[in-house]
Amino acid sequence: MEKPKDIYRNEWKYLISHSEGELLRRRLAPFLHLDKHAKEDGYEIRSLYFDDYKNTAYNQKLMGVYARKKWRIRIYNYSDAKISLERKKKSGSYIFKEMADITREEFERIMAGDYGFLLEKKENLCKEFYVECLTNLLRPKVIVDYKRLPLILDEGTVRITFDSEVAAAVGSFDIFDETLPKLPAIDEGVEVLEVKYTEFLPQIISELLPTDGQEFVAFSKYVSCYDAAHQLTDVTAGISKNCGRFAEKNWHIF
Repeated sequence: MEKPKDIYRNEWKYLISHSEGELLRRRLAPFLHLDKHAKEDGYEIRSLYFDDYKNTAYNQKLMGVYARKKWRIRIYNYSDAKISLERKKKSGSYIFKEMADITREEFERIMAGDYGFLLEKKENLCKEFYVECLTNLLRPKVIVDYKRLPLILDEGTVRITFDSEVAAAVGSFDIFDETLPKLPAIDEGVEVLEVKYTEFLPQIISELLPTDGQEFVAFSKYVSCYDAAHQLTDVTAGISKNCGRFAEKNWHIF
């Protein structure tokens, strides 16, 4: 059987102020509804990002490589009710996200360097993650935290999200530890507005976006949090990014 073709979605990003976000949410309220998984004020997202021994995902983002990918493990509201292994592919302003559910025990096995079980899972994504971990030495790099308010429009599969309080959680890679200290990775009062759609963006929505002539930005939560966690002052210096004080168990940050 032929493998289904990846369906990429459009993704636009803007950096806006909190006041702009409040105004835009009011404008969108008559046309979009809150994601059924979210409460009135949204939910907390925590992602543990992985990169290889050459920090390929990090460096490709800095260089603006057109086609690239990132690996992460994501949870919501610090809970183990849903744990997702995810790979996000990006081609310019288009994205394709794949995911596979894992258990907390499986997460712990990954963190202990025990990858064999991944070959037994039905999802090819797990098998590909296994290969990445063994051949490219894929390792955890940084925890990314933020609050998300997601709005949905079924026509055109439109999803508009407002992400605030983007920060790097440091001290360990225990994604279930709510007490981890955080280092801000975005200016206070600034939000990340993301607009995603597959088929089309209805005219009424496009006329509302962006606010006050804002332009697309190449903002990366992973890169911003990596920089915050590692306190980089010159990302082009080519210096070692080892930061052992943030390592947990036998992990090492390359």
